[in-house]
Order: sequence, then structure tokens, then C-alpha cells
Amino acid sequence: MTEKDKIYMRRCFELARKGLGLTRANPLVGCVIVHNDRIIGEGYHHEFGGPHAEVNAIRSVKDPSLFPEATLYASLEPCAHYGKTPPCSMLVHQKGIRRVVISNLDPSPRVNGLGIRHMEKAGISVVTGCLEEEGCDLNRRFFVYQKEKRPYVILKWAQTVDGFIDLEREPEDHVGTNWITDEVSRTLVHKWRSEEAAIMVGTNTIITDNPRLNIRRWTGDHPVRVTIDRNGRLSDNAYILDGSQDTIVFTGVPGKYSGRTRSIRVDPSYDLRDLLEELYDQQIISVFVEGGAKLHESFITSGLWDEARVFTGKMSFTQGVRAPELKEIPDETLIFHDTILNLYKNRDNLLHGG
Repeated sequence: MTEKDKIYMRRCFELARKGLGLTRANPLVGCVIVHNDRIIGEGYHHEFGGPHAEVNAIRSVKDPSLFPEATLYASLEPCAHYGKTPPCSMLVHQKGIRRVVISNLDPSPRVNGLGIRHMEKAGISVVTGCLEEEGCDLNRRFFVYQKEKRPYVILKWAQTVDGFIDLEREPEDHVGTNWITDEVSRTLVHKWRSEEAAIMVGTNTIITDNPRLNIRRWTGDHPVRVTIDRNGRLSDNAYILDGSQDTIVFTGVPGKYSGRTRSIRVDPSYDLRDLLEELYDQQIISVFVEGGAKLHESFITSGLWDEARVFTGKMSFTQGVRAPELKEIPDETLIFHDTILNLYKNRDNLLHGG
């Protein structure tokens, strides 16, 4: 492995990130084809069901006669199975490419080293582990989904400088949302929503704030809305039940839902692990949890979270609903005008090495 290999692999990562939020349960993959230190083709996996990164990169090459002397770089092991597209490892062999550099092995049962074995059997020189840690971070959602058999969980909340996420309110207090952060931070949250498969809030948050849980401040696909309404407390007027986007309601009370809203029946013993297993079965690769305090505390206590993104605004509430508490030290701290953003990773859940 050379320093030039790393440069081209980083380009693969850049391309792969363009598919964030669009590939559903599939991984983020970028591919670059290099001949004599010149990129002659590149591509990435644009969307679920579409051509894979390797296919797009190979199609972009104008002079196919260069393939035998070219190196193909891929952020993830080329697939070895027939799905919505033919095996990419077979395509690489058919085009006469003789050297392949990969960041991570694909942990899915249908691949898991099989693509590499196919290529090596065909006489292709395969280099693995190029910027492996960076590649693992790129596809952290996919790796958790495949290895832990649950969605990747991201917690997000905003708190005041004195540690509250809201004022104490009753359901009949139609005050609306008590905004803690600024406009820039709220727009960033909508961008984050567009990058995840699902967005989840608790029943109390819906009753008090009636959020739409869409990405009206950004572009892309709306995430699947998810909530737990064990006792059927939600009003028919709740935006989450308006049928405008895919929505899942976990409930113990049968109800009639319209449009793109559906329910999943749960019993009193149903817990977060059961819920995440059900979302895994629904092929939801990631969940963006936005509230409220009880729901966040449940995820933190159970250890079933992977990242947390916590805004701290400049205002004080003096009293109200206490913000969740994380014992971890922030991995990164950013400042947006009057708002501080602390980013955390759950070290107990980190999966190293792809």
C-alpha cells in the first residue's frame, strides 16, 4: 500500500458521502479507477436499487483499453452476489482490471470476503485495509446494522445553559416549542434528518410540541417517522398521523391510520431492544432520536445508542424538564454563534476494523 493509494481512497470516501441518506439499508460506496497516476473513472452508489459504485465508475471510463493497466479503488469490498445488480467482483474481472485496493470488507452475510476471494481466484491482486478506520467511520451505520442487527442510533437534544430541555408544560398548554437554539442550528438539524433512515420522538413530545418531523429546511428524502404510543394517547390532529410521509406507530391500542401511517402492535413488556429489532426487520439502517427527555434517558440507560449531538444555547430556564446526562467526555465541540454543539460517541458500542 502506498501514499498514493491513500489519496485515491480518500477520493472514494468523498464520492461515497454523496449517497448519505439515499442508499437506505445499503452501504456508502465510492469507487475510483486510476491509470498512470491519473483518474480515468469514478462513481458512487447514488440510491437504493441503482447501479453500484463500481458499475458507475467503470461506465465513466472513456477508453476501456486502459483497464488492464489500471487500479480500481473501492471504499468497500465489491459484492459477489446477484441482487438488484450483477456481482461487481465479476464485472471487475470481466473488464480485465488486475489490481484492486479496498478499505473495508463487507460484513453482510452474502459478501463477507467472498468478493475478494472471487477476484483473487481470477488472478487479480487485491489490497485490503487501506485507511480502514476512516472507512469504518464512513460506513458506521451499515456496520452496526449488519453486526448488531439493529439500526444505528443517534441522539439529539438542545439544552439551556442551566441544563433544561423544556419548561414544565401540561398537554393543554398550547405554547408551541420553546426554542433554545438559533436558526443556523435548526437548519443543521434538518440536514441531519435527511441523512438518516428514521426519526423518532416520544408521545409527550408529540402532545406538547406537535412536530412535523420532516426536512422542510433541507433537501432529500423525509425520514420514516417513528413513535411509541402504548396507550393510544395521540390526537388525530397530530402531524405525525397526517399520512404525509412514512410513519410507524408502536402501540398497544388498535387504531385506524390513513395514508402512509401504519401501526405495529406491542405489549406492556415491549422495550427498546424489541423496538430496534423490529426496525431492523423493516430495513431501517439508522434512527435519529429527537426527544423527549424520558426517551433519551431510556436509550442512554440501556446503552443502545451510538452517537449523541447536544446543543447548548445561551438562555436559562431556571426550572423545567431536566436534560439527559451523558458521562462521556465530548469527542468534539463546535461553536455556532451563541450555541455550543458537543458531539459524543458511545465508546462501548464502537466497532473497529469494519
